[in-house]
Amino acid sequence: MKKILIMEDDIGIAELERDYLEANGFAVEIAADGNQGLQKALAEEYALILLDIMLPGQDGFQVCRRVRERKNTPILLVSARREDIDKIRGFGLGADDYIVKPFSPNELVARVKGHIARYERLTCGENSGDKILRYAGLEIQLDARRVFVEGEEMTLKNREFELLAFLAENPGIVFSREKIFDRVWGMEAIGDNATVMVHINRIREKIEPDPAHPVYIETVWGTGYRFNKF
Repeated sequence: MKKILIMEDDIGIAELERDYLEANGFAVEIAADGNQGLQKALAEEYALILLDIMLPGQDGFQVCRRVRERKNTPILLVSARREDIDKIRGFGLGADDYIVKPFSPNELVARVKGHIARYERLTCGENSGDKILRYAGLEIQLDARRVFVEGEEMTLKNREFELLAFLAENPGIVFSREKIFDRVWGMEAIGDNATVMVHINRIREKIEPDPAHPVYIETVWGTGYRFNKF
């Protein structure tokens, strides 16, 4: 049985989330503050972490950063705040998704299942085989999930790697932000354009000779992004 960690200081919300997840076959543990939750997250193995931003002890952003330093466990941030800056900060720290309160419990369950399934596919390498992509100084090893620029290995987070691999496997094709979100995150992209932008910028910082003037991932203004094969 897959185990999920809920970090939420509102016991009513935490218990509601737990009840719906348990009804869908998950084992659930609850931590009421950031310090307790971080300790659990680092000491045990979870299929996914459901992380509220406003926590006592350490807030969700701090916890997300600390967990991501050690593990690639999917992290779904939960918040009542709708500001894009919070989403951008969360994604920049390595969160996989951001859901705004109040939300439908069924939507929550769907997102949890989607992220767990996608993570399992990535870690099992079902979509990558032994394929290696090479483009003018850039090497992407799909099976090993490694990226090299001029022979130097770059460290990409799970979602960054998946986004880069998707674009690199489809060179020359322009994809809108919505299409990228749908293909890489696997769910409806409405209101989440900032997610793609943040991840594109972080990838460019790692693989582009000059991130301000990218050569691999080109912005097609008013349309989306294109990977250049040259």
